[in-house]
Amino acid sequence: MCNSKLIGAKYFNKGVIAANPGINISMNSARDTAGHGTHTSSTAGGNYVDGASFFGYAKGTARGIAPRSKVAMYKVLWDEGRYSSDVLAGMDEAIDDGVDVISISMGFDGVPLYEDPIAIASFAAMEKGVIVSSSAGNWGPALGSLHNGIPWVMTVAAGTIDRSFTGIVSLGDGETITGRTLFPASALVRDFALIYNKTFSACDSSVLLSNIPRGIIICDNIGSLYTQVRETAVSRVQAAIFISDEPELFDMPCPGVVISTEDSHALIKYVASNKDATASIKFQETILGTKPAPAVASYTSRGPSPSYPGILKPDIMAPGSVVLAAYIPNNYAATIGDYIFLSSNFTMLSGTSMACPHASGVAALLKGAHPEWSAAAIRSALVTTANPLDNTMKPIRDNGDVNLTFASPLAMGAGQIDPNQALDPGLIYDATPQDYVNLMCTMNFTQKQIMTITRSKSYDCSNPSSDLNYPSFIALYDPNVPKTSVKIFNRTVTNVGEGSATYKVEIVQPEDSIIAVSPETLVFGKTYEKQCFRVSIKYRSNKTGKVSFGELVWIEANGKHKVRSPVVVSPVVSSGELGFLGA
Repeated sequence: MCNSKLIGAKYFNKGVIAANPGINISMNSARDTAGHGTHTSSTAGGNYVDGASFFGYAKGTARGIAPRSKVAMYKVLWDEGRYSSDVLAGMDEAIDDGVDVISISMGFDGVPLYEDPIAIASFAAMEKGVIVSSSAGNWGPALGSLHNGIPWVMTVAAGTIDRSFTGIVSLGDGETITGRTLFPASALVRDFALIYNKTFSACDSSVLLSNIPRGIIICDNIGSLYTQVRETAVSRVQAAIFISDEPELFDMPCPGVVISTEDSHALIKYVASNKDATASIKFQETILGTKPAPAVASYTSRGPSPSYPGILKPDIMAPGSVVLAAYIPNNYAATIGDYIFLSSNFTMLSGTSMACPHASGVAALLKGAHPEWSAAAIRSALVTTANPLDNTMKPIRDNGDVNLTFASPLAMGAGQIDPNQALDPGLIYDATPQDYVNLMCTMNFTQKQIMTITRSKSYDCSNPSSDLNYPSFIALYDPNVPKTSVKIFNRTVTNVGEGSATYKVEIVQPEDSIIAVSPETLVFGKTYEKQCFRVSIKYRSNKTGKVSFGELVWIEANGKHKVRSPVVVSPVVSSGELGFLGA
């Protein structure tokens, strides 16, 4: 009502009511009761807001990815339950209203495409040129845990951000150590005694911790950091220093700081040599330019997609960990201990729910710049221009691997979204609604099941093909069946650059695989001209179930455009029933 940002607000709960006759809906309106929709929508399209912060962290001007966009909200999830009919009705209404992008940070697991309301509604969206951006889920790091592996949507994984929230530990001998924290207050921790006792240092029992003397407890790198923080928060400990190399920290409900094992040596040495050792902690510090970043978040769900593993999912990665965005004022944004709940107009949340609206906002910007592009073209532009390198110019690492190995495309898709590069991708991989139907015709669906998705008799299965014109490649194998296989892909690319262009292919081979491309040079005489090529991947089954990956890059002769596609050789993964994950 104040700035015309929100131009629509509708709610859908007939499914909830039909399934629960006589139910009383506690908030029978489009108003947000959980904060999830507020946070995601402001991330995608929030306007500029000065003076934003999360209890002193990340101070500055907040803005969404597409700050000049308009937002229409469709509430389909309820405190009283979640029903497919409400989700389907809400998405259909959005399409009918003429939206350009649908951002949906939720998913249905363990259901085939013809029973998935997001798959059904997003097919109609795709037909009308509306791109659907969806979250990959938070069941990582297990393979095959991904939801929204729908071939005609964009599936977004979550990564970290190059920003750290820190506390400064000042030792009594003058040395300082920078640690990580999100304690939501400017606590006065000044010249407290340091307590390092092997009896207490596991920090895994609030009862035991409540018996320690007053001061700052030092917690060894033992067991789970999450458990240590929780047990310390509900004890009588005044403050804590946690020694841990776990890369992710999502909250800090006690006056605590996490320091690395490397930094702990100076701390332990000081305490061991001084029986009256003291320290002070200063909270609410923010550091920009953290390296290395981004990294794949440990929680982000991984492919291959259970709903259809033959298409490489996720598509891309976007910022998802400790994201600052708007929040509802009547729900707690942070806690101190067990009984203190703090509200805020902004909060920090983590999940693929937070990554999805980043990609949605970029898709909106691309739609504004290229209104004639299809949903597939926009997704292609984001995939082929995504960055697989972090800010140290090394391959993005995977926080879900204890060894912090380089991330697989099954974890991050093609890499981190790069909005500016996506505006001018050079070449795009496009697809029509019939192309997706041709794919479904190879999936052992009945005609009725296909029509459940298409809701139309205008499509047929006269030309079934599993070879969708997709901007990435995945070859699957059964680890229990040793053999050498060859997978063939046929692709068509459209020149969306200015005028004529020549591209040559460069290949990074996956381990123990051979990729061949024909032809190796593509020549375009004009804009919007199409050229075809064939890719073959020769690969062997691996008893260990190892995932190997490489890339196929079309490089323009003048060097202006690089059109990069990830290539994965993966075992087939049986994920089982994973249950619903909404954030």
